[in-house]
Amino acid sequence: MADNTVDLNGTLYAVSDSEGRRAILFQFVTNGVLLNAVGALGVFGNVVSMIILSRPQMRSSINYLLIGLARCDTVLIITSVLLFGLPAVFTYTGFLFTYYFKVYPHIAPYVFPLALIAQTVSVYLTLTVTLERFVAVCHPLRARSLCTYGRARLYVLAVIAFSTLYNLPRFWDVRVSVLGFDERRNTTLYMVEPSGMRSNPYYVKIYVHWLYLVFMYFLPFSCLALFNAAIYRQVRRANKERQRLSRLQKKEIGLATMLLCVVFVFFLCNILALVNNVLEAFYGDTVDQLVKTSDLLITINSSVNFIIYVTFGEKFKRLFFKLFCSRGPFGGRDSPEGGTHDDSVVSNGDGRNCSVRSTHVCRLGRAGTTVLRNGSASLGGQRSARRPRAPSPGPYVHYPARGEWESSEHKPSVVTTELDRL
Repeated sequence: MADNTVDLNGTLYAVSDSEGRRAILFQFVTNGVLLNAVGALGVFGNVVSMIILSRPQMRSSINYLLIGLARCDTVLIITSVLLFGLPAVFTYTGFLFTYYFKVYPHIAPYVFPLALIAQTVSVYLTLTVTLERFVAVCHPLRARSLCTYGRARLYVLAVIAFSTLYNLPRFWDVRVSVLGFDERRNTTLYMVEPSGMRSNPYYVKIYVHWLYLVFMYFLPFSCLALFNAAIYRQVRRANKERQRLSRLQKKEIGLATMLLCVVFVFFLCNILALVNNVLEAFYGDTVDQLVKTSDLLITINSSVNFIIYVTFGEKFKRLFFKLFCSRGPFGGRDSPEGGTHDDSVVSNGDGRNCSVRSTHVCRLGRAGTTVLRNGSASLGGQRSARRPRAPSPGPYVHYPARGEWESSEHKPSVVTTELDRL
């Protein structure tokens, strides 16, 4: 272990004061170790989430939004590792010298705004998911027109477009400059410094501080609090009347409960970033340890959704074990539609019940009339040869096949602070 830092010539020298050593050690532990480890697990979890949520039996508007959230969280994790994780390893150990002085300065002007775009997309997709659940739970009659797969695509594209336009000036925030020449290694060293635009006090005060607080914290946090409070009240009311809820309503309530956990973790992991930005905007002060901790918390927030889905999403968990742990306790062969094999029973009006899922033949109670599962009819036990089916004199109840139910738009399903100042 070496307590080192770098001078302008790129040579290493020992940090003599204890405060400097503690700061470097704290940065190494939070960003160099924990952030990199959590980021690696988070990327794996997000990739698995995208695979499961993309399955045909998981197709729904809410799952498309969650896929978009997993994608932008993956981008945010990778950019956090590049901006904070790997540089923290060098400042404490002296490793990754080439990355710190050659690679990092040249990618930072592009990775930094990309990280802010991904953070903005993550915030507003979380808000969009909450809005979708608010409509589905509190206004179910409007869900058929507002919570559709096609509209979910439009919502994701709109969020990405807004996030990109809002963060477009960030591409001119920093620039690369020459730090010096290291004679011992015979190489030129580079560094990242604020651009002229970033040094403008009006730009910093209005765009970097005030607009950032409004669009990244005050506006989305207020909306999230209001909508989730309404969802929570509806969930509590529904749980009291759970015996009278339909199966679909119970699944909608369960999904809303799971997404409440997602939003709760979002608040916990972003509240420290809000505090840091308020301190900087109103008091012009930053606490380095708080900034490093908030960077870690935001990476954690982008990494834990997979755990929430597995914990609270029964269908997500079942598909996870079938796809990746086929010999586990939930293993086994999956049906073509990925559904369960429970029977759906419907009465034919004469007091007799027939199962349309588990039996191959269903008798409707009419003498000599049998409907086979492939839709062909037979009279007196003999199968007809593509003869048109006569209309039934009794009431006909259409019970949707598994594929129709699973492809429904409304089926229940599971599902940074501004980065370190450069």
